[in-house]
Amino acid sequence: MKRIRCPKCENFLTFDETRYTAGQSLVFVCEHCKKQFSIRLGKPPLKPKQKEEKPDERAFDREWGSISVIENVFGFKQVLPLKEGDNVVGRRCVGTQVDVPIETNDMSMDRRHCIINVRLTKAGEVVYTLRDAPSLTGTFVNNELLGDKERLRIEDGAIVTLGATTFILRAANNQEEK
Repeated sequence: MKRIRCPKCENFLTFDETRYTAGQSLVFVCEHCKKQFSIRLGKPPLKPKQKEEKPDERAFDREWGSISVIENVFGFKQVLPLKEGDNVVGRRCVGTQVDVPIETNDMSMDRRHCIINVRLTKAGEVVYTLRDAPSLTGTFVNNELLGDKERLRIEDGAIVTLGATTFILRAANNQEEK
């Protein structure tokens, strides 16, 4: 069984892909929003999948680090890479541009909730600085509310809560290779 996402409302539709051949076009009508859309089988996905059964938390160790979104009542575990510079973290939503989109139905997380700045010091150390975007529900670090204009340096293992969703910072391991 294959799951596809409605381009309008982002709800999933399921179908049996074994009944069709590669290159065949299929037309669907979303049960929720009644949007009609089509797909072509056998084409590679445009973006890498975010959903995995057991995502590798250390997959981005040799890059700039990552965040590991912990499972909650709204979603599933996700590992999302960080890049050098500002990383806008927020709820994945059609039309909203964020660098680290967390796939969740948690409406208490803003679409642009917080920003993690990743930079390399002259000594070759990767430094992570967190600030609120600002958000409606606030950003919590180790159960402490981050102030409106406050910037906080966070390190590997920092627990950050956005609404009802929590993630753990996984710092890069090989700062000297940057």
